[in-house]
Formats: sequence, C-alpha cells, structure tokens
Amino acid sequence: MLLLLFLIFWLTIVGANYPSGLLHELFLSLEGRIIYGLYCLGIPEWIREMLVYGMFRVVAWVVSVMLPPMAIFFPLFTVLEDSGYLPRVAFNLDKCFKKCRACGKQALTMAMGFGCNAAGIVGCRIIDSPRERLIAIITNSFVPCNGRFPTLIAVITMFFVGEGAGASLGAAFLLTGVILLGIGLTFFVSWLLSVTFLKGIPSSFALEMPPYRRPQIGKVVVRSIFDRTMFVLGRALLSAAPAGVLIWVLANFEIGGMTMLSHLAGILDKPARMMGMDGVILLAFILGLPANEIVVPIMLMAYLSEGSLMEISNLDALRQLLVNQGWTWATAVSVMLFTLVHWPCATTCLTIRKETGSIKWTIISFLVPCLLGCLLCMLFHGLVGLTI
Repeated sequence: MLLLLFLIFWLTIVGANYPSGLLHELFLSLEGRIIYGLYCLGIPEWIREMLVYGMFRVVAWVVSVMLPPMAIFFPLFTVLEDSGYLPRVAFNLDKCFKKCRACGKQALTMAMGFGCNAAGIVGCRIIDSPRERLIAIITNSFVPCNGRFPTLIAVITMFFVGEGAGASLGAAFLLTGVILLGIGLTFFVSWLLSVTFLKGIPSSFALEMPPYRRPQIGKVVVRSIFDRTMFVLGRALLSAAPAGVLIWVLANFEIGGMTMLSHLAGILDKPARMMGMDGVILLAFILGLPANEIVVPIMLMAYLSEGSLMEISNLDALRQLLVNQGWTWATAVSVMLFTLVHWPCATTCLTIRKETGSIKWTIISFLVPCLLGCLLCMLFHGLVGLTI
C-alpha cells in the first residue's frame, strides 16, 4: 500500500510538469491578445489590467497548475478503485480507524482527498453513520490535495533535495513522509473528535473483498476526467476569478505610499513570526483561500512588489530570492507544516456547507485544521528556538 502511494505521487509529480508548462505558456500567450481586444472595445486601462493581470492570470494559473496533476491522479485512483484494490486499503486501515472510534470507510474518503478535498467530502456520502460522516468531513483536509502539492514539492526540492538526477524520487519520498504525517494527524483528530464533540461507538460494516479485475478504460476515463476532474476544476474557477480581482486591487492601490498588500503583510508579521514564518507568507495563505495553487505566486508578488502574480521557473533563483528574504531551513519546515495543515480552500468549504447543510459544521471544519496548523508551527518554532 505504501509503495503504491509512493508510485502514484511520483507519477503525478513527473507527469504533471510538462503539460503544466505547456498550459502556462498557452495562457501567457493569450494575455496580449485579450489586452488588445479589450483596448479595441474602449475598456479603460485599469479595468483591462484588472481583468487580465488579475482575474485571468489567477484563473490561468489555477488551471495550469491544478488540471495536469488531477488529470493524472484521478485516473490512477480510479484504476485502483475499478481493479478492486481500494477495498483492500479500507481493510488495511479499518483497525486504525476503529481504534479512533471512526469508520473504516473513512480510508476511502481520505484517499480521495489526495486528488481534491472537495471530492473527498462528497465521497463521505458512503459513510452511513452521521457522526462518523462528520468526523470524516472535518478531518479530510489533513491529507494534502493536488493544489498543495506544488508548494510542498517546490519547498522540498529547494531546501532539502535539490535538482538533478534522482530529485523527483527524493521529492516523492519526502512528500510521502509528509503525507504519512497528515494521515497520522487524521487518526489523532478523528480520535479526539470521537471522545469530545462527536462521542459514540464506531459502527461496524460488512466489507466485501472483490477479486482483482481488469479496469475498464472507458469507465475510468469518464469517472475520473468528467465526474471528478472537471467538476472540481469548475468549482475552483468560480472562487478563483473573484480572488484574482481582489489580489490585483490589493497589490495596485496604495495607502500612505504603500500598497494595501504591504500594509496587510505588516499587520500579520508579528503572529506569523510566532509560527516561524513572516507576514508575507501568512498573507499568501489567506489570499490563497480560493485555490492553494496561488500561494507561492502571491508570495513572490509581495516580495518583489509586483502588481500581478509572478513566477520564477528556475528553482535556484527562487531559493536565492527566498533566502534573501530571510528564509532558512526552519522557515521551509514551518511553511511545509502549514501547507499540510491549514484551513480548507473555498471550494472545499462550499462543498462542506452543501453536504452537511450546516454553517456550524462548516465553521468547525474550517477552524479545526486552522488551529492545529498554527499550534504545530508554533511548537516547531519554539523547539527550534530552544536548540539554537
């Protein structure tokens, strides 16, 4: 099971790089044409830039970063499902979830969360008990979705692995370790919820162990691409478009000679330092609520004082920029911890609201990983301070 987990992540990391780059170049080439088209329509300059460098660039970034990994991960996941392997994953983890007073079916919804937490939340419908379904929903964001993979992979590569031969294997190995930490936190929080807010006895379920069978390719393509990938991508774009406008406004309108983005980063700097980060990093996570894919570009935009999302394709240059801004290995670990454990994205929150029909449980699902992520970062920062 662990080897398969490692293999899927390695294939996703390696396979997504090339199509992601092609999509990015395609969208970049369209920006000039869209600007010219809006100019011909007589649209004012500031509105043109807001729509293209704000809304369109964020939407393009989400598509180019989010679509290729999902288009690889979801078919691989569906192959495991169609071949009869996923029930065996549930069998392997059933005792662990039973000890946490949760349901073994949570293993399946947790696995779906690797592709997208929103899809994992929808998958919680397979859990019959309302109490255990809520536990699965609240803890689903402890496994990183593919939107958080780019940040984790970039930080791992820059500060712990490096580029070159074997880098992808090293990154996949460390990423698997980070994900195992997330799974461990899922067990812990599931147990904590089951002895506090959501007390109860775990329900038993009959687990049918089907024989291994050859996956049906047509079924795999339809279920993974149309039912999962496009559904999740569509919801992400609905929240990313208005976020692009907001980010552009914050980066381009000044108060007292400083952009609103800089003012907000300064306000957040003190609490961020307590977690081993800085105000820019924390602000990037907050503004990345619509889509986790834009967290690193927002950081670069704030560090470089640019008015739109930035990308540095050379990881050595990106590492040097971050080091010049005060990043150390400890900062990188804090960023990885907070990337792993923080509030669910807007798409996931909307899905939780729809699935639970409750604002209360949506807020709880938002606050639990948020508070735990802050606590983990503060504990790690405190331990680093004691050892230095």
